[in-house]
Amino acid sequence: MKIAVTYENGQVFQHFGHTEAFKVYETENNEIKSESIIPTLGNGHGALAGFLKLNNVDTLICGGIGEGAKNALASAGIKLYGGVTGSADEAVKALLCGTLDFNPAVHCSHHDGEHDHGTAHTCGEHGCHH
Repeated sequence: MKIAVTYENGQVFQHFGHTEAFKVYETENNEIKSESIIPTLGNGHGALAGFLKLNNVDTLICGGIGEGAKNALASAGIKLYGGVTGSADEAVKALLCGTLDFNPAVHCSHHDGEHDHGTAHTCGEHGCHH
């Protein structure tokens, strides 16, 4: 999996269309193998979905995101986890553990039954080793 996070000062940046950088994590077997920060070079909103696809990203973690950008991500085949706040690194670790606290109303809702949205968990509670 190749996960991108809207990124600013170590945190999940809250406005997808205005993010100036993504932190990209390459993962394998639920472990982070590499991390890099990629500047968006001024691409915004819908164009960012194409930018992510060109960088072979298949999963996005972000804060707020508009309908147009959500549709562009869906068209590009990129899975979206929106409404996320806090540390970018911790968000990726939580996603890999299956404990990411995201807002299902921010993205397409066909995955609602698979996740526990009510509470935040840490990886340690589930025996996930990182």
